[in-house]
Amino acid sequence: MENLEFLMNSLWTMIAAILVIFMLGGFILLEAGSTRMKNAGHIAGKTIFTFGIASLVFWAVGYGFIFGDNANFFVGMSEFFYNGGSVGQIDGDGLQTTVFFVFQLAFAGISLTIALGGFAERAKLSVYLIFSVLFGILVYPVIAHWIWGSGWLAEHGKQDFAGSTVVHLTGAAAALAATMLLKPRIGKYNADGSANPIFGHNQVYTALSVLILWVGWFGFNAGSTVSVADGFFGYVALNTNLAAAAGAVAALLISWIVLGKSDITTMLNGALAGLVAITASCAFVEPWAAVVIGLIAGVLVFYSVRFFENRKIDDPIFALSVHGTAGIWGTLSNGLFATAELAEYTGVGKAGLFYGGGFGQLGVQALGVITCGLFAFAISYVILFVIKKVSGLRVTEEEEIMGLDISEHGSYGYPEAFLSKDETKSL
Repeated sequence: MENLEFLMNSLWTMIAAILVIFMLGGFILLEAGSTRMKNAGHIAGKTIFTFGIASLVFWAVGYGFIFGDNANFFVGMSEFFYNGGSVGQIDGDGLQTTVFFVFQLAFAGISLTIALGGFAERAKLSVYLIFSVLFGILVYPVIAHWIWGSGWLAEHGKQDFAGSTVVHLTGAAAALAATMLLKPRIGKYNADGSANPIFGHNQVYTALSVLILWVGWFGFNAGSTVSVADGFFGYVALNTNLAAAAGAVAALLISWIVLGKSDITTMLNGALAGLVAITASCAFVEPWAAVVIGLIAGVLVFYSVRFFENRKIDDPIFALSVHGTAGIWGTLSNGLFATAELAEYTGVGKAGLFYGGGFGQLGVQALGVITCGLFAFAISYVILFVIKKVSGLRVTEEEEIMGLDISEHGSYGYPEAFLSKDETKSL
C-alpha cells in the first residue's frame, strides 16, 4: 500500500509539473498576442530560450538554495548540481525526489517568464540571457527558500500554498524594475504625458492563452498538494476554478460599468488575476471565500492597469497588475479568510481575521509581501542598472521601430506581412 501511494503521488506530481511547464505555451500566446506582430517571433523564441536557462540554473544552484541541507534563514547550502538521487528515493512528501525537483523547476521557470514580461518589445536579447541567470541565482531561490524551504518566513508561518508571493509577486517586482529602467516604448506617451494605446496584434491568441493558463493552473495549485492522500487536490482545484471564474466576470462587469463597453482584454486579465490571487490561499479558504477573492482581484486589476499607465510605467502584458497587484491581494487574503481547520490540515500558519485568528496571520502575510516584494525589486533593479551602465538594456530606436524579430534574429515571425510578394515567393 505504501508503494502504491508513493507511485500515485509521484505520478500526480509529474502530471502537474507537465501542466505547469505547458503554461509556457500560454505565456507565449499571451505575450505575442498582447504585443505587435513585428515582435511575435522574438517573444516566442526568447520564452523557450530563457526557460532553458532557468532549467540549467535551477539544476546548478537554484534547487540547492531553496531546499538544500545545512540551511540558514537566507538560503540552503547543498544539493548543488543536483544528481537526481537514487531510484525510488522518497522525499519528505512521499514521492520520488526527481519528480519533486522537476515540479519545483517548473515554478522557477514561470516566475522568470513573468519577470521578463516587463522587458517586452524593447530589451536586447543579451539582457534576457544575463538577467535570467542572475534572477535564477540571486532572486527567485532566495524568496522561495524563505517561504517554502526552511527560511525565516516559513518559521513565522507564512501561508503561500502555490506561490502568489514566491512566483507571481517575485516575478512582477522584477518586471517593475525592468519597466522603470527600460522606459516606455516609442510612441506610448505624448509630450503632455497622455498615453496612446498600443494594441496587441491578436486578441484570439490572448484569449486562447488564458484558457491554456487556466487549465495549467490546476497543475500549479492542485499539483502543489504533491499528494493524492484524501483527494485534497480536488478541493484546491475547486477553489482555483471559482476564483478564476469570479475574476473574469468581475473584470468584464467593472469595465462595462466604467467604460460603457465590456473590454475583452480586461476580462482576460481578470481571469488571470483571479488565478494569481487564489494561488496563495487555495488550500486555506472555503469556496465562498475563493469567489470573493476572485471578484476583488478582477476589480483590482482593472484599476491597477490604469494606475500604472497614468504613472508612465509601460507594461505591455500587464504583468504588474495581473501578477503584482493580484499577488499582493491573494497573499493578504489568507490573513482574512484562512480557516483554522485548513491551516491545521496543511500545517502552515493560523486562522485569518474573519475566523477568529486576530491580526496575527494577516501581519505575517503583510510582512512577507513587503520583504519579498522589496527584495525582488531591489536586487533586480541593481542587476539591470549594472547591465544598463555596462552594455545597455535597450535596442536602438531604429531597431525598436523595425521590430525585434528582424533586428535581433534576422527573420520575421510573420514574413508574409512584412516582405514583398517577390520576397515571399522565394521563401
